[in-house]
Amino acid sequence: MASSDLRPAFAYTVVYVKDVAKSVEFYAKAFGYHVRRLDDSHRWGELESGQTTIAFTPIHQHETDDRTGQVRTPKSGDERPPMEVCFAYADVDAAYKRAVENGATAVSPPEDKEWAQRVGYVRDIDGNVVRMGSNVAKQTK
Repeated sequence: MASSDLRPAFAYTVVYVKDVAKSVEFYAKAFGYHVRRLDDSHRWGELESGQTTIAFTPIHQHETDDRTGQVRTPKSGDERPPMEVCFAYADVDAAYKRAVENGATAVSPPEDKEWAQRVGYVRDIDGNVVRMGSNVAKQTK
């Protein structure tokens, strides 16, 4: 077997949510994605996001709970899941405004960071943290 056969391609980020259909609609409106697929059972949804896919599935389902354990959600607004979804935009301020106008909870408005990126944070309708940032500018020496 050639070593190139073992090189992975990042394919999916799966977000566990309370209501797949509502989350797919929310992400499409708030963050500007196109819906690729929402199955008839509403247990799986996908958004077009470039070379990878953002997928949504219910928080609890026997296929995953029985095999890999239950998803734990934060118990308060002072806690967050051990991951965040990050989206890059040319105009972070406009993207942040659209997200909040479409139901995202404002966490931190966009600001310039010391690593040469403009970043703002929101929470989605399930409380997941979404980072909205510009592409990191190339540093000059």
